[in-house]
Amino acid sequence: MEPLFEFLREYWWLAFPAFGLLSAAAGTWQKAGRDRHKRRLEILRAKAELKAAQDAARQGGRGLPAGIDASPPASTDAVSPLERAMAAHDDVTARWLEYELDVGKTIDFPAMSDGRQPLTAAFLRAKRVADGLRPASPTSQVPPEQVREYRDAVTDYEVAFDVAERDARRLKLSGFTDAERKRLDVAKQLLNTATDTAATPAERQLAYRRVREELDGLLSLSDGAIDVLEKRVARELPSGVADRPDANA
Repeated sequence: MEPLFEFLREYWWLAFPAFGLLSAAAGTWQKAGRDRHKRRLEILRAKAELKAAQDAARQGGRGLPAGIDASPPASTDAVSPLERAMAAHDDVTARWLEYELDVGKTIDFPAMSDGRQPLTAAFLRAKRVADGLRPASPTSQVPPEQVREYRDAVTDYEVAFDVAERDARRLKLSGFTDAERKRLDVAKQLLNTATDTAATPAERQLAYRRVREELDGLLSLSDGAIDVLEKRVARELPSGVADRPDANA
């Protein structure tokens, strides 16, 4: 023990910087813990809001969160409940495709295309249920109880989309590091060049390839989004140039 006491007498002053480092580390751990706790509370609140909205929608829309309108369209004698439900189903799908097929929106609101996000995953599950219950056509002979089940699934689909969309617009790029956000900003600028009809075909093709490179490992683009983007890039190419922007790469 004597060598230890000798060391402590000689280097007692090291206790002060060591204490400072330990305090800083403890502060960092506490902040990380608070951030994780805050995020868990946000998810729990959003889940509770989704469930409350779904229950309220089934009761005629009473108690829905602000910004969500799950009331059915105005009834008319010419439109059946099945037709109204299918029209509402198509409307939500069209709103979702605006995110799914638009690379610019995917960059701005990546959570809408990220199935790892709890509210996006809930929306996608609601979509699968509604799609699975959808009749073949509005004129299909469907029992009333099946129409009610499908209509309830469409309501869940609408509400789940609204909640997921609001969460994605709140999150934006908060889940990315500063370096990753810079890459996304570059990709957004290159996207403008890739779809700019005033740019030369070579400039658009180069910009398109660089967009894909910048997004690689950050965002997963759907096949539909890639197809739409390639058509936009190739749209103004002169006759004789291949449709795919990377065909001559």
